[in-house]
Amino acid sequence: MVDVKKLTTYLKKKSIRAETLHEYEKMVVVGVSNKLGITETDHKKSKDLSKYQLVEPGDFAYNPYRINVGSIGLVPVGVRGLVSPAYVIFSTTDKLISELLLDFLKSSEGLFQIGKYARGTVRKALRFEDLCNIEMPIPTLEKQKNILKKKTSTQFEVEVLERELTYQQTLLKKLRQQILQEAIEGKLTKDWRAENPGIEPASELLKQIQAEKEQLIKDKKTKNQKPLQPVSEEEKSFKLPEGWVWCRLREFSTHYVDCPHDTPKYQGTGFLCLRAPDVTEDGLLINMVRRVSNEEYEKRVRRLKPARNDLVYIREGGRLGIAGLIDTDEPVCLGQRVMMLRFLDEVSAKYSLRFLNAPNTYNDIVGKTIGSAAPHVNVRDIIAHLVPVPPLPEQKAIASKIEKLFTLCDQLEAQITSNQTHVEQLMQAVLKEAFSQPEAA
Repeated sequence: MVDVKKLTTYLKKKSIRAETLHEYEKMVVVGVSNKLGITETDHKKSKDLSKYQLVEPGDFAYNPYRINVGSIGLVPVGVRGLVSPAYVIFSTTDKLISELLLDFLKSSEGLFQIGKYARGTVRKALRFEDLCNIEMPIPTLEKQKNILKKKTSTQFEVEVLERELTYQQTLLKKLRQQILQEAIEGKLTKDWRAENPGIEPASELLKQIQAEKEQLIKDKKTKNQKPLQPVSEEEKSFKLPEGWVWCRLREFSTHYVDCPHDTPKYQGTGFLCLRAPDVTEDGLLINMVRRVSNEEYEKRVRRLKPARNDLVYIREGGRLGIAGLIDTDEPVCLGQRVMMLRFLDEVSAKYSLRFLNAPNTYNDIVGKTIGSAAPHVNVRDIIAHLVPVPPLPEQKAIASKIEKLFTLCDQLEAQITSNQTHVEQLMQAVLKEAFSQPEAA
């Protein structure tokens, strides 16, 4: 097997400072990331340039307190920069290829060795003297060159495979969007309509929704609202199938309510309080949802208590434009940046979810974003958005068709993810083999 040796005879510590600081004034300050390696930082350069250390191509650099998570970098060709005086800078001798040392130190075995020799209790640090005690399987220089050659060849194959898998993911995302768009345009259920003639038109469904609202007003459970602008021909973005109607989102829903405009007081236990990060197109991320007290919950549900199949819509922030359904019977309230919509039927709620997440709808509503410091869409613009409404039985057919097609998409995505894992393991296997191959007789 390859001899396991301490690194002490293979490393050279460096601490280079320029004789003149004029050269330093033009250089950038770099740091080390566990994923990106040596990268330029936004660190504002100190006036006292003499404190900085110089790193050049072939140098290793690491923060003694961060190397335990793999934050060690190898300066690439063409890069010269400044690092903090707290960094350890070193290079390898001509008996150890630097790229292979980097691979080892970032491997699971390398991180184990770093943890073994790091000093400290609360916050461990790996000094250069400790680094030299790390044990590494080191083949002959000739074998190292062969390992590097094989690694380079494998890396090329990996990059080609990764590009292909990324392309497949892009196509899959577009396929999902196309399914949603064709669903709300009636293209997905064209055959269904041919097989199911004589279905009651969607105009009758809107009458039922209006009757429900009038009863709620009569029972003083909601207030009468000002009429919305009639739907104009210019607003209609495509021709509807027979039996469908255009209406505004407020007319299609029975209730809508915005979140309270204050920050909830969160705690470890209590009632679920939905925030924008908790909402996805596939439902709520219950394990991420934060909780509030009974008092905070009651304050936040005074206007309307959310329930299963109510739709939550993110109308503010970086995830603006995403809709999700409440898929739990546990009591929940609204946190910040979201609003809620309720529908006459579970089927209509699921159809509305797909409609709001369809690409054209998303782009139209997000296009109404205002505010730079806090980007948001006004509630009045969301509820006034046009909805193409199919008859209720066709809504059910649409939801079922989307679910089946998305299940196939999920299977394809799982296969792509599995392939990505295999690609990652390919490079790991090469490196593992490299440091454990038997010596030639």
